[in-house]
Amino acid sequence: MLPVIVAALALAPGCARREQGIVVLRIANWGGAGDDSDFTRTVQSLYREFEAQNPGVVVRVEGIPGSQEYVSKMLLNFVADAAADVMALDASSAAIFIDNDVLLDLAPLIGADPEFDIEDFYPNVVDIARRGNRILAIPGDFTPMVMYYNRRLFDEAGVEYPKPGWTFDDFLEKAKRLTKPGKQWGFKFVNWMPGWIMWLWNDGADVLSPSGDRANGYLNSPSSGATLSFLKDLVDVHRVAPSLSESAAAGVDLFANGQAAMEISGHWAMVGYQAAPNLKLEDVGVAELPTGRASGSVTVMYEAGYAIGKGCRNPEVAWKFIKFMTSRAVQERYQSTGIAVCARKDVAESRAANDPREQEFLRIVPSARPPWGSRVTGYDFVEATGQKTMDNILGGTRIQSALDEAVRRIDGYFAIR
Repeated sequence: MLPVIVAALALAPGCARREQGIVVLRIANWGGAGDDSDFTRTVQSLYREFEAQNPGVVVRVEGIPGSQEYVSKMLLNFVADAAADVMALDASSAAIFIDNDVLLDLAPLIGADPEFDIEDFYPNVVDIARRGNRILAIPGDFTPMVMYYNRRLFDEAGVEYPKPGWTFDDFLEKAKRLTKPGKQWGFKFVNWMPGWIMWLWNDGADVLSPSGDRANGYLNSPSSGATLSFLKDLVDVHRVAPSLSESAAAGVDLFANGQAAMEISGHWAMVGYQAAPNLKLEDVGVAELPTGRASGSVTVMYEAGYAIGKGCRNPEVAWKFIKFMTSRAVQERYQSTGIAVCARKDVAESRAANDPREQEFLRIVPSARPPWGSRVTGYDFVEATGQKTMDNILGGTRIQSALDEAVRRIDGYFAIR
């Protein structure tokens, strides 16, 4: 259970409190002070619209910069009964809130509301915050991680675009043909574990046991070692991907700058591609990840949903806000920036109707798995350890030794958490 060391903190009282006859609806989200982007202006206009539809309600946004800072502050606020009415629940850290039983079960509200249909949303995205019959959050948007590729560079090299079911060997062959020493790389590798764990999954490996309680026998398995050896060889042997230091020395995003033919990222990357001076958006292709699985490619999806704290004193107002923000009309405007895939099937399919890239994203959605952090409390330690392990491997540490040390650290952490 949550620690009680902050129980005596004098924090503001939580959940939809009344101030001089008005209801202040507190919304917690990650991020600092708002900017003047189109996205920020759109969101602010939606909040004002909600207030206009609900006289006497004032929306107050509480932005918390940094994902880890957000998690820790929200946990402290729950302990002190000072949590916001509605919180953004990120799939990568959902488990700690769900496991500590601080979130309101929304299933009764859904069942009693004839205007809301949970079937409007992608079921595997809803399942991220579903536990049995309980639904702890309504998804807003999400993204499967995909392989982006530069059509122009493929065409210039006479290389066929990636097709469904392409293999690790297919990927390597294309990367070799797309590499021009000193000028262009076939693939941009980034040591960010949320962005490379899918290589393990597509090679029959994983970092944790199916129950999520240990790394031994999984992260240090022969399959995991073979997968990480493949990634290391992309840099050190085949020279189709830059080293981390070479990427840093370039001073630019190599894919967005037209100097790398492929990279793995989420839908959010599309926003940057639109502004990239050396990459035309029409040249950006989307493909599933290469795989060695007979059942086909698998990927991870990162999602953000809306949850209500269990101690909320005015859940009806909070539920109205969630209904509003996840409605079709609002999501059509909210998703106009293209930062993610809408969790509503109708909005996502409408956006994809005349956009081949969006159609490819939707084709990949059914094969997307929730991140381990949605199921395993403390998974952030696993990701930090995994990134350090990959750094060591790329730096020359023997792979099996690096993985055995990572397993020792992870399982030791799980034993005492």
